Amino acid sequence: MSFNSYLDYLSFEKKYSQHTVIAYKKDLQQLEDYLQEEYSLGIKDATYPLIRTWLSALLDEHLSSRTVNRKMAAVKSFYKYLLITEQLDHHPLAQHKSLKVSSKIQIPFSKSEVEAILNSNYDSSDFESLRDVLIIELFYATGIRRAELINLKLDDFNVSSKTIKVLGKRNKERIIPMLSSVERRVEEYILLRAEFNVSGCDEFFLTKKGAKLYPGLVYRIIKSYFSNVSKKVKTSPHILRHSFATHLIDEGADLNVVKELLGHSSLASTQVYTHSSMAMLKGVYKSAHPRSKKN
Repeated sequence: MSFNSYLDYLSFEKKYSQHTVIAYKKDLQQLEDYLQEEYSLGIKDATYPLIRTWLSALLDEHLSSRTVNRKMAAVKSFYKYLLITEQLDHHPLAQHKSLKVSSKIQIPFSKSEVEAILNSNYDSSDFESLRDVLIIELFYATGIRRAELINLKLDDFNVSSKTIKVLGKRNKERIIPMLSSVERRVEEYILLRAEFNVSGCDEFFLTKKGAKLYPGLVYRIIKSYFSNVSKKVKTSPHILRHSFATHLIDEGADLNVVKELLGHSSLASTQVYTHSSMAMLKGVYKSAHPRSKKN
């Protein structure tokens, strides 16, 4: 069946990102194909027991519980839409409970690791060098998401008010204060960027060819720089966002303030970062307390 009306609903009514809409479409098509092949049924005719067999098939493919839960969330959302639009009179997954997922505490970069990069002797006259360090500082100074950083526009930076306008998930806008160190690098970067003389391109960050930044390049920048100062296995833009939140909380920042800066819709999402702070605290406590060394 066609999922176009549902996908339009996600895009225009729910304001989901294009990435999420594409992922939901793939998940629904995967279920539709499975039901057709195994039972010669369409997705509208599926019952919970039949959908459970798909879930089992996904687990047999060694997909993680987290991935399976994401796929089931897409399917649940679709059936909810069918109820709203009166295309169904019941929800096949109304009683479904998500699979248990083991909580993985992500270890943030230490303050010294971040400072080692931001205070390094880089060539500020070289476009890519300045751009890369500014990207790292923006992640750490604002807690911005990778997609949000890529989509920043020139006029999102207000030097006079020292603020940055960020367009987050579901087109939710937030204003983030700009630190003086960020302001200086922004001004330096804008001067070098102007040398490209790119007409009609208002994206703030560009590649060396004058094109819009893309996710893979941002990931490689972070991995490249932090592999020189950190032994952590996972080095990514999200770990920098994680470091931003964790370090603020460590320094006593109010959780509600951190929530607003991160662009979270609920406080529960922000509270995840308090767990990593506690994990680090326990680690330091166990290694430093005299009694722990006797066990």
